[in-house]
Amino acid sequence: MPPAQDKAHGREILDSDARFFRALLTHDLGTLEELLAADFLIVDVNAGGLTNRNDFLAAIDAHLVSFESIETSSEEAVVREYPAAAIVIGTTAMVCRLPDGSSFSGRSRYTHVFTRSEDGWQLTSAQGTTVPSA
Repeated sequence: MPPAQDKAHGREILDSDARFFRALLTHDLGTLEELLAADFLIVDVNAGGLTNRNDFLAAIDAHLVSFESIETSSEEAVVREYPAAAIVIGTTAMVCRLPDGSSFSGRSRYTHVFTRSEDGWQLTSAQGTTVPSA
């Protein structure tokens, strides 16, 4: 079955995607706890490691990485919606700071998988791939 092309749901999904990035930028653990599914997994954009929800939240809480800026473009994002899931493919440009004070920046293309819950869309899986700077 092809993905649905419901504009209202597409906007709702993109709003959830944007909430994730805003929560990273503002260090909003409450929003991250609401938004991330219990079985959330993320693939590290730099090393390719797999991190579960609890370890990801702990890393954000401990400031193992802080996001100084995150730029995305919802106009370029691709949303594929299914009855109980949605996939967002987009691009980011980020500047991050590490605990030692050093910073790094990079661009990535990401895939986020959302699942529909009683409370709305929850982020279940995230993966980023580094792309060369333009």
